[in-house]
Amino acid sequence: MSARFLTLAFISAALAMPALAQAAPASAAGPSLIMQLVMFLPLILIFYFLLIRPQQQRAKKHTEMVSNIKRGDTVVTSGGLIGKVNKVNDTELSVDLAENVRVRVIKSMVIEVRNKAEPVPAND
Repeated sequence: MSARFLTLAFISAALAMPALAQAAPASAAGPSLIMQLVMFLPLILIFYFLLIRPQQQRAKKHTEMVSNIKRGDTVVTSGGLIGKVNKVNDTELSVDLAENVRVRVIKSMVIEVRNKAEPVPAND
């Protein structure tokens, strides 16, 4: 939430800059191109560290988690199904949901992997 607010604040400030520049008298010279680029450099860095980099890290963790799924792991799908992995293919998993109930799930739709040894967190 704070990242969105910060992003909106920077965007509105960037849009207000040309309006302030137009209010200057015609005889005054505007800032040079290099000075304008120097002003936008912090904005680009903020976007990178607040938006782009965290998303890349989450995607990397998810791909690593999905590639390490093995038979016997308990998985949670994006649809909310919880089951035990029966068979692993390149792009699909065969998941046992209940006795005699087996579904095929695309690997990228798995949002959480719970190993046999991991305890399930309590809802307090």
